[in-house]
Amino acid sequence: MPKKLKLAVSQSRTLDTLQQTLDALAATTRKAASQNIDLVLFPEAYLGGYPRTCDFGASVGARAPHGRDQFLEYFHAAVDLGDTPLGAGDDWVDRKLPTAKGREYRGDGTREFLERVARETGVFIVTGLVERCGGSLYCGVVYVCPRYGCIGKRRKLMPTGSERLVWAQGQASSLRAVTTEIKGVQLCLAAAICWENYMPLLRYSLYSQNVNLYLAPTADARDTWEPLMRTVASESRAFVLSANQCVRKSHLPAWISVGKKVEEPKALTRTSTSSTSPSRRRKSVVMEGTHELVLPDPSDDKGSDSSAIAEDNSADEFVCRGGSCIIGPMGNVLAGSLWEVEDGFMAVDVDFEDCERGRLDIDVAGSYSRNDAFHLTVDGLDLNPPPF
Repeated sequence: MPKKLKLAVSQSRTLDTLQQTLDALAATTRKAASQNIDLVLFPEAYLGGYPRTCDFGASVGARAPHGRDQFLEYFHAAVDLGDTPLGAGDDWVDRKLPTAKGREYRGDGTREFLERVARETGVFIVTGLVERCGGSLYCGVVYVCPRYGCIGKRRKLMPTGSERLVWAQGQASSLRAVTTEIKGVQLCLAAAICWENYMPLLRYSLYSQNVNLYLAPTADARDTWEPLMRTVASESRAFVLSANQCVRKSHLPAWISVGKKVEEPKALTRTSTSSTSPSRRRKSVVMEGTHELVLPDPSDDKGSDSSAIAEDNSADEFVCRGGSCIIGPMGNVLAGSLWEVEDGFMAVDVDFEDCERGRLDIDVAGSYSRNDAFHLTVDGLDLNPPPF
């Protein structure tokens, strides 16, 4: 019997304040509910923001004063979920941590807000966020079930490049997959954040837990991202959801440009001979059932690549072009990639029995693993599939 659910990715961008972003998340989730969507994924660092182009006043061996003011702004924009610096795991999930006298909950109320939205809409929410805990920031993901609230949370193990200056490293134990049941369909889901997907052992730790829904919130808008997601889906025989923000220079917080001249990466980096160039791809705006609305790419009418590249100093220049996508368990693209579409939204109907069909010829953590010869251990993490 088919095991069908409707899954969605939201190509949403962080707004000026946390409350505005939370309200936008709630509105998007209500829209998802109106379309009978069961689960929606939001991008990396959606709550709290991804500080794109900000250098925080840092160079090797030196820190400029304006960078500390930038960090202060960013620190205050992050969410407080009431966890501990080492990550309390199940004690956090089960609300066993002590609360302050006179308080009903730990943190700033973000957890409770997300749980209320999931409960009221009946939509399972997975969102990227920047978590403030103690004196450090962590890039994380939280899984919010309509029935049970937050059933899991994890922190990014390996921040990339300059992210390492402002994001602390997360705990390997948080790679534990979570299980839930939606409309009688059993899901084992887990998230790898952005370039964690370039860590083969980390990916394998998720495969070993027999995930059938693999979530990849990201900030990578390169056209090499979709092939990586297709590889992950092919390896895991799982459905893969990847959500990214679509951001123009004018959307960046004012504090990012304070005290320095920001040098932006060019909006497009490609060769004119690339057959997979984003400018030659479709632009998927929304999925209704299995029908995809497609708009032509305006750059197709602009002649050469050089004329298609936006001026660096334009406030309308994209500093992150999106690229959200949904991939099937055989590596086939079901929706996307979604380029240069602000507030994009895609949804597809899927049959989770396709994951089991895909295991006929490959199960990289089982029949195709040679686990008698190769062994992976992860500190603090049980790699066995979690119980339902």
